[in-house]
Amino acid sequence: MPKSKSSNSNNTPLKKNKKLDKKKLKWSIISFIVIVFVLGGFFFFDHVFSGLPSLEQLENPKQSLASNVFSDDGELIGQFFNENRVEVNLDSIPKYLINALIATEDRDFYDHWGVDVERFIKAMIKNVLFFSREGASTITQQLAKNLYEFKVGRESYFATVVRKVREWITAIQIEKSYTKQEILAMYLNESYFGKRAYGIESAAHIYFNKKASELTLPESALFIGLLKSSKYYDPVNYYNSAVTRRNLVMYNMVDVGFLSKEEFERYKQEPIRLSMENISSGFKINTAPYFVEHVRRQLESMSEKYDFNLHEDGLTIYTTIDTRMQRIANRATKEHLDEFQKQFDKFWKWSKNRPLLNELLDKAISKRIEFISAPTSEAKKEVYDRLIDNVAFVDSIQKIAETIEVGFVVLNTKNGDIKAMVGGRDLNNGLGYNHVTQMKRQPGSAFKPIIYTVALDNGLYPAYPLLNQPFIYGEGENAWSPSNFDNSTGGFTPLRDALKESLNLISARLIIEGYVELWKVGVFASKMGIKSRLNLVPSISLGTSEVNPLELVSVYATLGNHGIYNEPIAIRKIEDKDGILIDVFSPESREAIEEETAYIMTNMLQTVIDEGTGVRTRSIHHFMRPAAGKTGTTQDYGDAWFVGFTPQLAGAVWVGFDDRRISFTGSYGQGAKAANPIWSNFMREVYDSLDLPLEYFEPPANDNVVTVNFCKETIFELGDPKLYSNDCTSGILRDIIK
Repeated sequence: MPKSKSSNSNNTPLKKNKKLDKKKLKWSIISFIVIVFVLGGFFFFDHVFSGLPSLEQLENPKQSLASNVFSDDGELIGQFFNENRVEVNLDSIPKYLINALIATEDRDFYDHWGVDVERFIKAMIKNVLFFSREGASTITQQLAKNLYEFKVGRESYFATVVRKVREWITAIQIEKSYTKQEILAMYLNESYFGKRAYGIESAAHIYFNKKASELTLPESALFIGLLKSSKYYDPVNYYNSAVTRRNLVMYNMVDVGFLSKEEFERYKQEPIRLSMENISSGFKINTAPYFVEHVRRQLESMSEKYDFNLHEDGLTIYTTIDTRMQRIANRATKEHLDEFQKQFDKFWKWSKNRPLLNELLDKAISKRIEFISAPTSEAKKEVYDRLIDNVAFVDSIQKIAETIEVGFVVLNTKNGDIKAMVGGRDLNNGLGYNHVTQMKRQPGSAFKPIIYTVALDNGLYPAYPLLNQPFIYGEGENAWSPSNFDNSTGGFTPLRDALKESLNLISARLIIEGYVELWKVGVFASKMGIKSRLNLVPSISLGTSEVNPLELVSVYATLGNHGIYNEPIAIRKIEDKDGILIDVFSPESREAIEEETAYIMTNMLQTVIDEGTGVRTRSIHHFMRPAAGKTGTTQDYGDAWFVGFTPQLAGAVWVGFDDRRISFTGSYGQGAKAANPIWSNFMREVYDSLDLPLEYFEPPANDNVVTVNFCKETIFELGDPKLYSNDCTSGILRDIIK
């Protein structure tokens, strides 16, 4: 018995201990769960809040805006963007577009505080019970998502919950920071509508070639429909789906009371009329592509100084280009070269230039082979054999090589504004090689006005005679014996006539007989606009040192502007997205040469157009306004030039080939025939269509330039130009002197 009692007394504490252990375990588990939930909640909300935008980001939401380039006459000529977005005010958006948005996306927009809880609960019930996919995001939530891109990697369930919570919190903050009207404006400026159109303004341009303020109600409804899916409701690829979605948006407007049933019945019958040209090009503007690219290069070089991002900051860039002149330049260039190309093609024979063709083919095939991964000798040979016998491939290489290229630029003579620029034959791109600013070629006789300007500055004058006879300058291998273009010779010839007929012997004699110093040629060229480094040797008198058209036209503009040089300018001013001025630009201006020298040189160049190598301007192309200019043709007809100016406009034309080994094959390649037509036809049409006032080249007001009588007998027989008389036995030559 005692044993039994002892046994019972020992069992009671054991049972109590077991109960205590279970109770401790239970509380331990509960505590663990609570801790897990607390920590989990802490980390969850820490994760949520760590991804929220800062107060500064909320107050200044960063939108990627397109920078717009405008011409001098107010036309949009280019855009730079990562996202093609142009910001507009709500005042520029039709009221019915706003109504369509609210009726379709968020009918309680004006009543909620960023999150529509009731709508969210209803959507969740439908999604869970009926397996539907109904959204419950408000316009403000969608804006929060678009603005701050709440992405947390791969969209797992947890990531989706985190993103949604962030959207809700941010939407509430947005509602606190902005008015409902501001939210609507931001939403429509931020939204993507397909076809690389970010924001309603860009979408209106791309789809319908109009401003957002000009959209019709059905067009507005189409854009609201695209918000659901710019892919599946694309009016180009899925026209019927787009019409159905558009009509549903308009029906929503009826349902809310924004539209009558009668109006709905009428509008739903309207077809969708798209601007297919804009859609296919992504609203790429091709009026002045080379000029816009020239502007882009300048802006990129300024970005660090002014701390802007050209492709995201929504700048407004005002330029000097005149789209009316630019279109005339495009047309004049295309019409002439389309016909001129046919003439060249008749004479150029690849059969006579087979070594050059083989070299071009080898180079092109080598580029193709570079794309082969780890090419073996067998693979290279296979590619080569396949392409060398491919007629289409050979034809394409030939066509590229024999394409006549062009560089044409026009300045305002008085202030250096670039008014037109054609940098090449490809007017659909402009991203290629700009033959106005990037190319350098020998200008030939188009450089001679610089030589003659130095001569005039040194005391010579248009009637001054030099002997038009061959000479040998130097000895041995360095001997130089130039000739006139047509190998002609003659007696004493006045400088005016020599320039008029572009006599090489006379301009060369100005150098070798000491009338013009080489160092002074370099100084004057630099003052008048040449920035390229010149090779100052006697042959520079014939234009053997390379320059580009923009430099050369600056020289001629300086002559036409009374000796005042203006740095060619493309950009007038830059404003930020809010219209605040960043900077204003004006050309560097300086007196390059004396006004008297500039006038006399201009007067001599007028003779070139009125009577000399540029006379086709008058006789064939019928441009009759006061003008001055000079042709240029390099050896073997490799490059053709014409540079000329009026009191208002100066233009330079270069025509030739990218490959210097290809050249014109005869006299049709002279500057007078290959380049002058572009300049002359441009000037004639500009003056006819723009009704520019008639202006003349006015002499200096100080009477330092006078007209005198020169005795021809004295000049041509005695060779002493200092003697002049009103009593000559063989006639009188009237000319001007300084």
